[in-house]
Amino acid sequence: GLAMSAAFTGRCNLIAQVRGLLLLDRARVDALNEIDEAITLATLAPHEIVEPRQMAATVKIIPFAAPEAAVERAVALAGAPAPLLCVAPFRAKRVGLVQTTLPGLKPSILDKTLEATNRRLAALDCPPAEERRVAHEPGAIAAALRELAHKDILLVSGASANVDRRDVVPEGIVAVGGEVLHFGMPVDPGNLILLARWGERPVLGLPGCARSPKVNGFDWVLERLVADLPVGPREVQRMGVGGLLKETGARPLPRAQAVEGSAAPRAPRIGAVILAAGQARRMGSNKLVAELAGKPLLRHAAEAALASQAEPVLLVTGHERDKAEAAVSGLGLRAVHNPDYAAGLSTSLHRGLAALPAEADGALVLLGDMPRITPAALNRLIAAFNPVEGRALVVPTFKGKRGNPLLFARRFFAEVQAIQGDQGARQLLGEYPELVAEVAMEDDAVLTDVDTPEALAAIREAKSGR
Repeated sequence: GLAMSAAFTGRCNLIAQVRGLLLLDRARVDALNEIDEAITLATLAPHEIVEPRQMAATVKIIPFAAPEAAVERAVALAGAPAPLLCVAPFRAKRVGLVQTTLPGLKPSILDKTLEATNRRLAALDCPPAEERRVAHEPGAIAAALRELAHKDILLVSGASANVDRRDVVPEGIVAVGGEVLHFGMPVDPGNLILLARWGERPVLGLPGCARSPKVNGFDWVLERLVADLPVGPREVQRMGVGGLLKETGARPLPRAQAVEGSAAPRAPRIGAVILAAGQARRMGSNKLVAELAGKPLLRHAAEAALASQAEPVLLVTGHERDKAEAAVSGLGLRAVHNPDYAAGLSTSLHRGLAALPAEADGALVLLGDMPRITPAALNRLIAAFNPVEGRALVVPTFKGKRGNPLLFARRFFAEVQAIQGDQGARQLLGEYPELVAEVAMEDDAVLTDVDTPEALAAIREAKSGR
């Protein structure tokens, strides 16, 4: 459930790939951080909800170099059979809710409980609960549970709080054939939760605070159940550290709001724009469909972009549109046509940027005639991108010479849209030198494009090993 960013400035980030709970081996994280002051690993809290593309942990080498023996010890520790960190993904569960009533209990209270429950379920990607309202009697509870036996998780909210294992709600669970596993938890609010099991189904007797949207012990248990994690007496008894929730004021939020309001850093969302609209006058023919190592020239760049961390990947077509689209057929690229391609490269850039989704933090602009570019090189550029730290323009270099592709932040999109003619976004590098990050590459692929027949012949020879 985690992916690594490319390393940059001594740092490598671990990025969540799925939505779920972060799991970690705290003892091993502590042991790793105790090896040497040069090596650090910082993580989010255990069992914290993470979203796709959210940063879950970061490895940082503090000085310019770390002792080799310390690095070897850290690698050995992190490479134990059990994962040091992972994400347990949420898996949508079908939930049944039984609510009991007593004389004088207002229906609006039951409505509020159902609403709060469904908000919690929605935040965990689960469908709404199927509800039954019955008398506050063991037999009625048992009958309602039988009706909901097709559900994955069963919840029972009593009209009065559970006070011990022989109260009405646990008696109803036992009457249907269930077993009470544990009563109470060291989390406040949420002390009076009841854990039970009926066959393979977990059954929870809810504390009174579950009627409120405020975070309580029920949330912690529900999150783990939806992530298919074990929740038994031992797991509940270990929730005491950090379990005083009364003063936090936190509330579970719907998914979209939770993502937007998350305080945890996330990986940048970078969209790739492949420019493939030019007329290739110097080449004399459509170079992008010329064959190289058994496939069209353009397909090499497209495959590298798709294998990188950039998303989405867009292809801007223009001259001989059909040929360009055929060259990348089957890859799942979204093609954006530029009917004004004859007016210059800037028009293709405008089309590509306009087609990127609103949530894109930046754009990686690739030239379709750079077949030697690799996913690793693109990921290194993305890893270097950090506008907060002053790296809003990222350019690759080889032996001090700047090349392509160029990565720039969304803040420059409007400015680039104003560029006219056969110009791209490279003029930003001169206008904002304080925001430029140069990323040194190991080979000259970032300097290699194909503009002439001679250049194509040379790269074919290099590919064939002659």
